[in-house]
Amino acid sequence: MPYWNRFDICEAWYCYASDYHSGQFSKLYAKLSQFEHIGFKPSPLLSKHRLTLNGEEIYNNLVVQRKYQ
Repeated sequence: MPYWNRFDICEAWYCYASDYHSGQFSKLYAKLSQFEHIGFKPSPLLSKHRLTLNGEEIYNNLVVQRKYQ
């Protein structure tokens, strides 16, 4: 069973929101600003290709479920 820490979760959601938001007024775009409020500042190099294995699994599950389109 995978262990997901908060960084895996934040990084996966951030990448998902960045990749799939549909513009400034979408729910996913709003999700990006939530990360700023909690103090999460991703590396400029962060992408889905740089996620941990657990982060990749979270990201892939989000893509399959298409949360917050």
